[in-house]
Amino acid sequence: MDFESFVLAAATADLGDAPAAREHADAVEFRMDLARDPLAALANYDGALPLIVTNRADFEGGEAEDDDARLDALCTAVEHSSVEAVDVELTTASEGGGERVIDHAHANGVSVIVSTHDFAKTPEPPKLRQLLDRACEYGDVGKLAVTARSTDDVLELLAATRASVAGGDRVATMAMGEPGRHSRAVAPLYGSRIGYAPVDPAEATAPGQYDLATLRRLVTELQSDPTED
Repeated sequence: MDFESFVLAAATADLGDAPAAREHADAVEFRMDLARDPLAALANYDGALPLIVTNRADFEGGEAEDDDARLDALCTAVEHSSVEAVDVELTTASEGGGERVIDHAHANGVSVIVSTHDFAKTPEPPKLRQLLDRACEYGDVGKLAVTARSTDDVLELLAATRASVAGGDRVATMAMGEPGRHSRAVAPLYGSRIGYAPVDPAEATAPGQYDLATLRRLVTELQSDPTED
């Protein structure tokens, strides 16, 4: 998965949801930290959609303990033929032993998303660029999710997104929370390469997510060329 173009990922902890996602999604983000037996689920997966595996640490909004077992599971996961990308937290990549996951992923032809989340606020513009730059330093895609308190926060995130893309980086950005909800549909216009949405709206894994069908429709409509009508 090279993320040359926008990828819409169906976020789920149950790979049994994959068939229901096929109509609208390009990939499935498998939340290993929320699954009961994630490695067994991966071993049994034979779906058509490629997988992005995420084993989110508790310090960044997930339910996995930040220990060697979490990273061991990711290393095993990237060996699965259906896994085409892995998500590693920026803190893990830079100082938490994530290098071995990144190296093992690349050795298996798997792309690396390095992500960072701010569940309290949207950092100031210079910090936004710094976070994206650092994430892109370690990963093939730098992912930044912030919490918007106003539409001004969204504007600052979109400006940082566009600047990073203009500088040659591949990024995925989104603003969590109701004030930032529209960013999930709009950010791809500014170069964001990945969007996330649950198949079932009741199973959202982050604040402000659209359901999968709605996000696909919005992104498609916004990216369509009106002169073709």
